[in-house]
Amino acid sequence: MKREHVLISLFFLVSAAFFYLFYQVIIPFFVPICWAGVFVILFYPLYERLLPHVKRKGIASLIMCVLVLLLIIGPVGYLLVALVSEATTAVAYVNEMYQEGELTELFSFNLPWLEGVREELGKYYDLSKINIEEITKDAMNVVSSVLVAQTRNILANGAQAAFYFVLMFFTMYYFFKDGSQIIHRLRRLMPLTPTQINITFGQLHDIITATMYGGLVVALVQGVLGGILFWAVGIPSAVFWGALMAFLSIIPLIGAFIIYVPAGIILIIAGSWVEGLIVIIFGSVVISQIDNLLRPMLIAGKTSMHPLLLFFSIMGGIAVFGLLGVVLGPIIAAIFVTLLKIFELKLHPDPAAPVPETEEV
Repeated sequence: MKREHVLISLFFLVSAAFFYLFYQVIIPFFVPICWAGVFVILFYPLYERLLPHVKRKGIASLIMCVLVLLLIIGPVGYLLVALVSEATTAVAYVNEMYQEGELTELFSFNLPWLEGVREELGKYYDLSKINIEEITKDAMNVVSSVLVAQTRNILANGAQAAFYFVLMFFTMYYFFKDGSQIIHRLRRLMPLTPTQINITFGQLHDIITATMYGGLVVALVQGVLGGILFWAVGIPSAVFWGALMAFLSIIPLIGAFIIYVPAGIILIIAGSWVEGLIVIIFGSVVISQIDNLLRPMLIAGKTSMHPLLLFFSIMGGIAVFGLLGVVLGPIIAAIFVTLLKIFELKLHPDPAAPVPETEEV
């Protein structure tokens, strides 16, 4: 073996060892760094507009960090406390209805068309094994236990949570301030031509922006509208249901209708026809359609991630990273797609090669 090959092998071996050591050093602070990156991605366009007026990157970065604190972290912290409180109340209410038989009475309604459906399905499956009351109670208990467990974890590790918050604030400041330099360094490390690098980073930027704005912002608006709707018609735990609608709206192929349609039907069955119709009509016309209105405005001209890939990236992200996975999963998927694009460009360097219209990233 040539001496040059030995030296190259040794260099890569030492590099791999230090990459691993660097990973071990950074991984304890993975969560605050990722949340900082998420907030910077969301607010960086505003930072770019602010910078020409302030002139100094440090001051502009500090202003943006305070703005994130006021607009996002503070309200989210308040909503988290209200959410856990309302979730506990909602579960206690459902359990009380279950014990007193009110839940059974609520679901024991007879509709001609529904009876026909039950008879047809009964030919293939024993529907008596399905206990809607038990399913409802168990689902509420699962949701509540997750929320309570997360809150207890935060309270039990209050000092760590405060430390992580400071780290996130500190990291956001430097991501805003030096983000362009970090991107420039990454561009220089890529083994591509300048044209290919521009295409690759442009695609990555478009996918992440489309995912963040087209997913999170739209889901937040739908959750807020859903919570206001439930509060207006007198449905208890409006904050809890609004947060649940926002979460479901993020996931492709699912949506807020899973919450507001059953709620409207239950109100109608319970005798509140007007409120039930308002919930279903407002939900169908406004909440669900706001996606078709806002999403094109927020991600106009940008490449969106394929719904199937987005679905699995969100669900897998939640399974691996918890709540952080809602945004981190799609970002990881976007980076993976971009790496595949780099490999494609190395195999086929011509960036002007035609792409089928049906192809979606």
